[in-house]
Amino acid sequence: MRYRPLRHNSEFGRVYARGKAYVDHALVLYVLKTRAKQTRVGLTATKKVGCAVQRNRARRVMKAAIDEHLDYNIGGYNLVFVARAATPRLKSWQVSRAVARLFRQAGLPDRALEPGAPPPSSLPPARKTAPSAQEGSRP
Repeated sequence: MRYRPLRHNSEFGRVYARGKAYVDHALVLYVLKTRAKQTRVGLTATKKVGCAVQRNRARRVMKAAIDEHLDYNIGGYNLVFVARAATPRLKSWQVSRAVARLFRQAGLPDRALEPGAPPPSSLPPARKTAPSAQEGSRP
């Protein structure tokens, strides 16, 4: 299930004005507690991030990380994720790790940490080891 989006400029403005900000090198998270029962999420990437291709990549990577970590039954919150200049150049596991850090700072529950949840992509991919000298030698 996807999150419910924030759509109107006034909704974003309310979160910016009344919400609490949490900053990471890759993202900024604004959190506003509401009386609604559903959590709503907004994603922004300004022109400071780069051209349209880079902004779209930043939003796409943020969406994937949010889907991995956001538990939809946490109550009424409005969350706004703002991409920073480094976001489009990061790998998806690095953005996922940044989202996990921001959730921890904000005190939001992380779905990736629940028992039985699939492992998050916040771990770097396994590196290939160099072949040992014995394997590479020819008779």
